[in-house]
Amino acid sequence: MLEDSRNIVDVCVVGAGHAGCEAALACARLGLETVIFTVSIDSIALMPCNPNIGGTSKGHLVRELDALGGEMGKNIDKTFIQSKMLNLSKGPAVHSLRAQADKAEYSRAMRKVLENQEHLTIKQAEVCELLWEEIPSDQNERPDDSGSGKKKIVGIKTFTGMIYECRAVVLCTGTYLRARCLCGESITYTGPNGLQAANHLTDSLKKLGIEMRRFKTGTPARMDKRSIDFSKMEEQFGDERIVPFSFSTDPESIQKEQASCWLTYTNERTHEIIRSNLDRSPIYAGIIEGTGPRYCPSIEDKVVKFAEKEKHQVFLEPEGLHTNEMYVGGMSSSLPEDVQVAMYRTVPGLEHCKIVRNAYAIEYDCIDARQLKPSLEFRRIEGLFSGGQFNGSSGYEEAAGQGFVAGVNAAMFLLHRDPLIMDRSESYIGVLIDDLITKDNREPYRMMTSRAEYRLLLRQDNADLRLRKKGYEIGLVTEEQYQALLRKEKQIKEETERLKNTKVGANREIQSFLEEMGSTPLKTAASLAELICRPELDYEKIAVIDQNRKTLPRDVIEQVEIEIKYEGYISRQLKQVEQFKKMEKKKIPESLDYDEVPSLRLEARQKLKLFRPVSVGQASRISGVTPADVSVLLVFLEHYKSMGK
Repeated sequence: MLEDSRNIVDVCVVGAGHAGCEAALACARLGLETVIFTVSIDSIALMPCNPNIGGTSKGHLVRELDALGGEMGKNIDKTFIQSKMLNLSKGPAVHSLRAQADKAEYSRAMRKVLENQEHLTIKQAEVCELLWEEIPSDQNERPDDSGSGKKKIVGIKTFTGMIYECRAVVLCTGTYLRARCLCGESITYTGPNGLQAANHLTDSLKKLGIEMRRFKTGTPARMDKRSIDFSKMEEQFGDERIVPFSFSTDPESIQKEQASCWLTYTNERTHEIIRSNLDRSPIYAGIIEGTGPRYCPSIEDKVVKFAEKEKHQVFLEPEGLHTNEMYVGGMSSSLPEDVQVAMYRTVPGLEHCKIVRNAYAIEYDCIDARQLKPSLEFRRIEGLFSGGQFNGSSGYEEAAGQGFVAGVNAAMFLLHRDPLIMDRSESYIGVLIDDLITKDNREPYRMMTSRAEYRLLLRQDNADLRLRKKGYEIGLVTEEQYQALLRKEKQIKEETERLKNTKVGANREIQSFLEEMGSTPLKTAASLAELICRPELDYEKIAVIDQNRKTLPRDVIEQVEIEIKYEGYISRQLKQVEQFKKMEKKKIPESLDYDEVPSLRLEARQKLKLFRPVSVGQASRISGVTPADVSVLLVFLEHYKSMGK
């Protein structure tokens, strides 16, 4: 190679989907020269499936990402066309924000951010090979189980033969590796939306000793809006008061007119057509090799697995303000086109629908994420990090959260700083990563509120209070943003204390107010906080008897009310977290030889050697490691420590 054509950078990010964008921005914003590679610049931050960001539990991920200094929340605030807070009839732990995006605008806006980011270069090229070296044995802390030493990344090579020398690589390949799309008997060897697949990198990864898997996902058809009869559907509106995803977005700046979505249902005729054509479905004909997502099944799976159901929900969602394409949520499929037409036309409102893009399933290569450290660096490959659907997860939000962590930790590795590692008690992102790296996920992983043990503490509304400081310490949250957080914390604390210390007596005025509100009269004096705890009362309702109240921001009031109303439950979870933290703090040395641990069962020994957990807490969550094994490990670690090892 000519000397002046050498490319020397700090970080190479492979893939420019939601994970890749967050990874590249994090590295560049931390001052590292970064190149982000994509098979098509037109696919930057592409939404190949549903046209929305957020949703149950996923909204938590986006708000946490924003609190840490990520970009997704800011971008959807700029490009949404409808916004809705889900699960408001339930407790605050499961409230989740969800916004319909203008897909083209979302991608365009994110691309603009990347193009104007200092230290970041966008390159349209297919990365086909990772370049690496063996780490000399005298520099290895511990050989791997095969007896060989660790490797380190030194660069990448593109399909055109260009080499980029770098010290870290972040893999965010999404659904592009050896991708193929299936629509009945028709198979096209492309990535999503007919974009070029990445067909060469898998072989290089296998040579590095990385264990690969084959997963699948799918997407429904897109309809021409003009061919849909909306009068036969239920109109779905956005919230009257729009709540932003980003803590940096001024709520008043995003109040606007919103687009509508529409609800309809499948019926027995729909199901009959599907059942009679299952032999033509690649899923049931054995053509598809990969495992699909359990919690986002195709319409074929729904009809087969929930045969007793007479109907399934179907949501018609606009793809944007400047297109007639409508997304048919709830009816992803890989059936042949003629079956799709017949099937969709049985749905009320779609009797005369015209398909713009067929539904299809897509298969792709990904990894067993148990090969990763909590930092998302490969255990045996120094400088190689991984994020997004390549790790075996599903969803834009899961991808973005992992991409951010992988990017930050690639930067921390190069800057010789401690990695960003969040545990299960701190964030949904922590739960997501811990589940991926400790559990045998045989299908695309989807985040759900039920996966978080401490979900009352990990609410979407307090993501900034939980994580903003971490983002500030990393260097991705500004001084101004951090000072705003400190002011908010101070206001919450002062107002909570004021309400607890302000007493009202059982006088006529108070009793009359309580009677009017349908609340039990007072027998003795009570604090305003005690009144707020009553189910029929809240912060706003007691305003008439709260003479010294100051005007406070909505987000401060929200925190004050939740902390007061759920104080007992929150205290209980905080105690549970204390016990959890004790186990997490019991670190396991990287050099520990599990063959030296007596009385450890063979299965546990094998699993611990394979996963190399960083703490006893993480070891306890590995499938095949029992509480008895953990007790044996704890005893041995005490002995190990006393021996000065």
